[in-house]
Amino acid sequence: MKDYDVIVIGGGPAGLAAAISADKEGARVLLIEREAKLGGILKQCIHDGFGLVRYGEKLSGPEYAQRFIEEFHIRNIDYSVLTYVIGIEKTEHYTVRVVNTKGVTCYRTKTIILATGCRERTSKQISIHGTRPSGVFTAGTAQAYINILGQMPTKKCVILGSGDIGLIMARRLTLEGAKVCGVYEAKDSPSGLTRNILQCLEDYNIPLYLSHTVTRLFGEDRLKAVEITKVDEKMAPIFGTEEIIECDALILSVGLIPENELAESLHVEIDPRTKGPACDQDFMTNQAGIFTCGNALHVNDLVDYVSESGELAGKAAARYIYKDREYISIDTDNEFLYFLPQKIHIRDIENEMTFYFRSNQVLKNALMTLSVNGKQILKKKYRNLKPPEMETFKLDISQFKLTGDDKVTAALKGENP
Repeated sequence: MKDYDVIVIGGGPAGLAAAISADKEGARVLLIEREAKLGGILKQCIHDGFGLVRYGEKLSGPEYAQRFIEEFHIRNIDYSVLTYVIGIEKTEHYTVRVVNTKGVTCYRTKTIILATGCRERTSKQISIHGTRPSGVFTAGTAQAYINILGQMPTKKCVILGSGDIGLIMARRLTLEGAKVCGVYEAKDSPSGLTRNILQCLEDYNIPLYLSHTVTRLFGEDRLKAVEITKVDEKMAPIFGTEEIIECDALILSVGLIPENELAESLHVEIDPRTKGPACDQDFMTNQAGIFTCGNALHVNDLVDYVSESGELAGKAAARYIYKDREYISIDTDNEFLYFLPQKIHIRDIENEMTFYFRSNQVLKNALMTLSVNGKQILKKKYRNLKPPEMETFKLDISQFKLTGDDKVTAALKGENP
């Protein structure tokens, strides 16, 4: 059995950044990836827009991933592809059991970083009535068909959900000659970034219908049409507003879910708001030595932040020495969709901490405040907050000499448009 200081599970942008960061700290690192190549979802994201924060330039997904892959290989970090984790046991350290073409192998490690990413919601998770014909794809699957396999999945389609992958696929399918009848969103505001609404829909005259959803599918072997229905403020279908649209495909862009089956098997606490592990400022979960980062922690809007969290988690995992930690939780009001980290360990705080949050609704002229025992220690103003657009800030909290009796609160106020 081979020993490591850090085992990273997942070879996408978060996992690559974590492995490189841990290696820089002198740790013995192993990266485990279930696909044949490193890079994660970025391998099929051939559009640009990646790296604006990190590199100050527009890169495609493969270009962004390649920068990390090249450094990963230069550092000669151990890795194993086409490898699945089938079990993790806690003894004195952690034993990770994997399977691949060589059979079953076990590795022992002091720490684990879960960089398992996220997955798309499917049609079964949104309960659309009707038959089960072919032609219903998640946006990521349609993207893989075109960008990886070179196959057109549709000639005329409807897109349900205004998530970023769906918006990007509306443009991609249009450029390849398909007819996109429209993008339909059940909520009363878009789910994707504003820049994607402008660049992918408005620039190509693709209509966006808010407060609409798909309520029925038609077709036997292949999809022939969908039923579109308006919804009320509670997103319940409004009887009498049904419309039939002929199409040969339905593309689903109805949300992403952090992939955390491994975390749950380790009894890691899951935050119901982020659907990912609750963590401290080092990205460590409630299980000692188990860290998380990237989209497994929470669904990020930019890959730059995915890489940033991977780097921070990798550094912390490499430096981790087991000892009891004293925590204080961060209380938040209902205007936050979520706020990370959910807790702060108050021993050995050094340097500045990175915080991430999303608003629960659209807010104009918003003010975010962070307070200790009712005394405001930080305030930030935002002209326009939207749930799809994540915000981040840094703060050196060591200067406040926190103790276990202190209460840290985050509050968000703004105007409803």
